[in-house]
Amino acid sequence: MDVPKEVQTAGEFRYELCELSALYTYYGQMSPSSHSIVLLEEAYVMRDPFTPDKDKFLIIRSHCSLCSRAVCVGTNCSLFYSKSFCLSCVKENLKAFPLEIQEDMDKRKPQQKSCK
Repeated sequence: MDVPKEVQTAGEFRYELCELSALYTYYGQMSPSSHSIVLLEEAYVMRDPFTPDKDKFLIIRSHCSLCSRAVCVGTNCSLFYSKSFCLSCVKENLKAFPLEIQEDMDKRKPQQKSCK
């Protein structure tokens, strides 16, 4: 496993696809308060506002591993399959994903709305 890069703390994350924004506590693979948890990829994370436990957190998202666009956790913006992918890249490279992912994307088509 790669050594995590230095943790960047606090700021505002802007989603490039759906044009929303959210405040984050840190960006990286490892929480500054909980070193026992290492994320699979660098991600924007915020403290969980629903609990007083400062070690609890929510992943609000990352960057597409193919095109590097900022993506949120919403199913209309991204897909996580060992790494984050924006839906545009998933659609362009659909045959490279497992059959289950391809079938899931086919099911989403009729009900999927634009991120914007």
